[in-house]
Amino acid sequence: MSKTIRVALAGAGAFGVKHLDAMRAIDGVEVVSLIGRELAKTQEVADTYGIGHVCTELDDALARPEVDAVILCTPTQMHAAQAMACLRAGKHVEVEIPMADSLADAQALVALQRSSGLVAMAGHTRRFNPSHQWVHRRIVAGELAVQQMDVQTYFFRRSNTNALGQPRSWTDHLLWHHAAHTVDLFAFQSGGAIVAANAVQGPIHPRLGIAMDMSIQLKSSTGAICTLSLSFNNDGPLGTFFRYICDHGTYIARYDDLIDGKDSSIDVSAVDVSMNGIELQDREFFAAIREGREPNASVASVLPCYRVLADLERQLAAQG
Repeated sequence: MSKTIRVALAGAGAFGVKHLDAMRAIDGVEVVSLIGRELAKTQEVADTYGIGHVCTELDDALARPEVDAVILCTPTQMHAAQAMACLRAGKHVEVEIPMADSLADAQALVALQRSSGLVAMAGHTRRFNPSHQWVHRRIVAGELAVQQMDVQTYFFRRSNTNALGQPRSWTDHLLWHHAAHTVDLFAFQSGGAIVAANAVQGPIHPRLGIAMDMSIQLKSSTGAICTLSLSFNNDGPLGTFFRYICDHGTYIARYDDLIDGKDSSIDVSAVDVSMNGIELQDREFFAAIREGREPNASVASVLPCYRVLADLERQLAAQG
């Protein structure tokens, strides 16, 4: 591989732009190809970021020998198949969360990664946000133990739009996308396996075909518990709020910010080289490629999360 890692990014929407902004801050990385569903709109983004090659088909980018790695910010339903296509083409791949929307596809992706020897990483960003890193380091140091996590993931998304309010060509999902963040983070922070998981959901939206409200309970082998509430019906405030109730202190994390239980801000600016969780996630991907190692949030390391999601999906299906 050349000194510069040359990247193709698939998905020129709201989240793809977040990765493009992040990579601008990372030395030794060049985005050489941008793939999007609509050529004209994709070209506009490429022009803004100085990307020389634009196409509408992932295979066109995978055929380019200069491409070393691919970042996938495409619709959820395409993630597993596209990630496996990248590995078969000999490209390292970072696939945005979720890496699959079924356990069978997640297992197939992990098996292919292992046989390929390439780096395959999932976009479980919460492992990288400075707020969650701060808590995790104290846990690893033996200064904290999680007793309970209470998490609220709330959006107002009664129409099919993305984070920028633009029309979406695909439907998002509370379980396989948004719950995946918390299921994985709870196991990561509690330091144990999830041994119990329960879920209920509200009515199915007549047009979108998905549940707009969901409640999930989890228990770790450490004894810690987690309660997760999710909604696409919440009219603000929006986003995800994580309350860590620990044996020594309570902490509330929202993306890259952290406060304690008494609303005092905690300075997490020195936790890592950036305050941008997406940038830190991308830095880990490129570092793993350069160092020939398994990254944090490798597809293999997050596979237990997808086993839990599959179990929850079975429960919800049985409820009718």
